[in-house]
Amino acid sequence: MTNRVAEVEAWLDERAEDMAWLLERLVAVDSENPPGRALGRCARVLREEMDRLGLSPEIIDVTGDPGELEEPCVVRGSAGRGDKLVYFHGHFDVVPAQDRAQFTAERRGGRIIGRGTADMKGGIVSMLYGAAAARDLGLLGDGRIVVHLVCDEETGSVVGAGHLRAAGLIDPAALAMLTAEPSGGGIWNAARGAISLCVDVQGREAHVGQANLGVNAFQHMLHLARPVERYAAEMAGRHTGLPMSPGDAPGTMIVVGGLSGAGSNFNVVPGSAYFTVDGRYNPEEDLDGELKRLVGLVEDAARQVGAEVSVRTTQVQPSAGTDPGHPAAAALARVVGEVRGGPARFELCAGILEIRWYAQLGIPAFGYGPGRLEVSHGPEEYVEEAELRRCAAVYALYAGDMLS
Repeated sequence: MTNRVAEVEAWLDERAEDMAWLLERLVAVDSENPPGRALGRCARVLREEMDRLGLSPEIIDVTGDPGELEEPCVVRGSAGRGDKLVYFHGHFDVVPAQDRAQFTAERRGGRIIGRGTADMKGGIVSMLYGAAAARDLGLLGDGRIVVHLVCDEETGSVVGAGHLRAAGLIDPAALAMLTAEPSGGGIWNAARGAISLCVDVQGREAHVGQANLGVNAFQHMLHLARPVERYAAEMAGRHTGLPMSPGDAPGTMIVVGGLSGAGSNFNVVPGSAYFTVDGRYNPEEDLDGELKRLVGLVEDAARQVGAEVSVRTTQVQPSAGTDPGHPAAAALARVVGEVRGGPARFELCAGILEIRWYAQLGIPAFGYGPGRLEVSHGPEEYVEEAELRRCAAVYALYAGDMLS
């Protein structure tokens, strides 16, 4: 371990209990999305803690059409001064819990267990303390860290990160961006794209005793889903050429029927039905072409049986990536190796990342966080307390190397 790593880690170790307490406090805010509840409350907790850390926070209310989101907003803060700039980016919304008990964090065996600990309230804690450490230890030189915390990553990120982009709050001259997604020790320098659809089918209700007078929307839905299932199997066999974590499938991943439903009662011919299609597409794929192909499969199947169908596109997000040979990537790899004591690995994230909002402006952007993807969104979601501090050290040292 080098002297500078030891200095940063000592600063963080002195604040280990404060970091754990903050994460427990954030977990207690049930900022589930969907439906997007308690977002303003979570933002106010973040503002209070960032103010305590001297990170000059402000809450930026989001205008426009936020859908069902409750008090949509962005929390923005900073550490240091100067023209050079590095972004730390995170999200404080979480996926719905399997059990309300997940909003009471539990500390056990060096872990903090609860909803959002891995994805990504734990990463937010690491970023905030990493930024404060870099400032207090004089690592920032003539540069600054700007922290962006958004409210809607779990439902597409158009409201939060999209607002930052539309309002000109992302400076294209920034040297780098980090987001604290649960990368499990690897560096996500690339991420997949996304296509999400909802297929609505209309039929005609009838009493079960006169079922011959109805049009069964559920049966039509099954017919429409079959070619999409075959499509999903085909796409799973089309592998990316980019490196991935050994546990991740290299093919494009598509879920058919993640949400579905039909009918009004067991003894009534279902007059309506719906199912969703959600895909994470490898960077090599043409999203526009695949979207047209998917819609065409559904519409062709509908014509075969005379089904009345509408297809709503609910999400199209591009893939994004930064070449691992880029100087900003090489600097991050050096710091990760220095802190972790071994070579860093670059990987394609199995999902989508908000790096895309920055990479599209030419900013080198990466996902690197203390959580693990395989426990994120699950009933036993957790983060290692030691990993919170280890990632915070990476953030502080990386910002210092890029800005000094």
